[in-house]
Amino acid sequence: MLTTKLIVLSLLSFAWANPLGRRALKLHESRATAPDGFVKTGAAAPDTKIKLRIALAQSNPQGLTDALMAVSEPDSALYGQHLSQQEVDAFVAPKPETVAAVNEWLSENGLTAQKLTTAGNWISFEVPVSKANELLNTQFAVFKHEDSGEESVRTLEYSIPANLVGHVNLVHPTITFPNPTGQLPVFSIPGKVPTPAVNLTSDAVPASCANTVTPACVQALYNVPTTKATQSSNVLGVSGFIQQFANQADLRSFLTNLRPDVPATTTFTLQTLDGGQNPQGINQAGIEANLDIQYTIGIATGVPTTFISVGNNFRDGALEGFLDIINFLNGEASPPHVLTTSYGQNENTISSNLANELCTAYQQLGARGTSILFASGDGGVAGSQSSRCTNFLPTFPSGCPFMTSVGATTGVPETSAPFSSGGFSNVFAQPSYQSAAVSRFLSTLGNTNSGKFNRAGRGFPDVAAIGDNVEIAFQNQFGLVAGTSCSSPIFASLISLINDRLIAKGKSPLGFLNPFLYANPQAFNDITTGNNPGCNTNGFPAVSGWDPVTGLGTPNFPALLAAAGAN
Repeated sequence: MLTTKLIVLSLLSFAWANPLGRRALKLHESRATAPDGFVKTGAAAPDTKIKLRIALAQSNPQGLTDALMAVSEPDSALYGQHLSQQEVDAFVAPKPETVAAVNEWLSENGLTAQKLTTAGNWISFEVPVSKANELLNTQFAVFKHEDSGEESVRTLEYSIPANLVGHVNLVHPTITFPNPTGQLPVFSIPGKVPTPAVNLTSDAVPASCANTVTPACVQALYNVPTTKATQSSNVLGVSGFIQQFANQADLRSFLTNLRPDVPATTTFTLQTLDGGQNPQGINQAGIEANLDIQYTIGIATGVPTTFISVGNNFRDGALEGFLDIINFLNGEASPPHVLTTSYGQNENTISSNLANELCTAYQQLGARGTSILFASGDGGVAGSQSSRCTNFLPTFPSGCPFMTSVGATTGVPETSAPFSSGGFSNVFAQPSYQSAAVSRFLSTLGNTNSGKFNRAGRGFPDVAAIGDNVEIAFQNQFGLVAGTSCSSPIFASLISLINDRLIAKGKSPLGFLNPFLYANPQAFNDITTGNNPGCNTNGFPAVSGWDPVTGLGTPNFPALLAAAGAN
């Protein structure tokens, strides 16, 4: 009898010493299998360090959405009256009881978290895998991507204390996987380089633009003026990831040859985070970074441009760079009025909770007056260049309804580029601003590809721009690149030029674009030919009106300027 009592007391003591003994745990997120192409190779080493990030429940997320739409819908009485950082933070800051509950749990486990955002809705701490397994009642493993050989420490499910349900939105990285199939644009050297700059004396598009796209071609296609911008507050931000560096010497060569009316000394400002840098060795120049910088500075004449280089000061990262750059900009007193990003990944690799958190972060920046644009992807309906699919693969963040997704066209006259990713989100519902346009498309489509996509999902892209045979300077050479990563900086540049005119008139920048864009379909060149094949199908067709290949179409700058009241 005495021995039995001692055993019971010993078990009780262990339960009180072990946090898992005190707290009932509840499954929080899970996925049935790893994304296609990943294979589990074994358990993660117990002493491997992992940086866990926790997204805390926000106090009023619906209030943020309502506020964003109120300042973004052209017929709203509050249109253009963007919010302050403090006003936005008030919507997403966790409630005191949420902070207290999470801190108590961490304290019980000997942990202290660091705040990652000004609102305090993201926190982080670093632990060995053994501790992460204990905290989340899971088993982190090593998953290898077969094609690239890239390894990631992930799990297929995890739990949190039951009393934290409603306080914790997600823990990351857990069930979100990286996207090794995403590729940079391919650089090819044509026979004649560089193409001489064209002096535009009429509205005609030079015949050479059918094979080689230069800044002059963009100006001719979309009637973009060469007039220099005047407003120093009107900053255009360019995202840089995965050790892609923007080279100053290549930019000088690009301007000298393809924008000779712009001083060759024109340059950009550098911001860095997560150990980011921008070394200037010619062999360190990046194709993507050069493309993005050359076609923002080369099109948005005179607009102050900032290259934001995000380093790799995080372990085992998938979307840490996306999280960090948006949190970084949300923490700035004066974020850029436009942000263009030429990176993304397949939506099915990402936890839906994480996708929603990032989408909320885009809402925060949009409510403050920033237009956020992303390339839609380069794999047609197969998403981010993946051929192994049966159902169509939407890309992220293009499925988020609070950013602007940019598809691609090719040729003169323009037709849809076959690589232009587009489709319908499986995470985000169709927003009201596009419901009429999408309904018309679905009616035209009929039963084609029925069952391969989510007819109720958010449709993308929203717009398009030329994205094929685009000439850049790269490592002391001129050559051609292709991809929606060409299209996003081009469209972003036009928005920056409109913002310049608006600010000069004492008006607000456009901010979150989509309600304005869908309210003004007449401001676009409708692209009605081509499709975006993938998954062993022809994908979606480009049709009259909006379609999930080129969106509303390509921009007509004077018409957009007039619609914005900036002419």
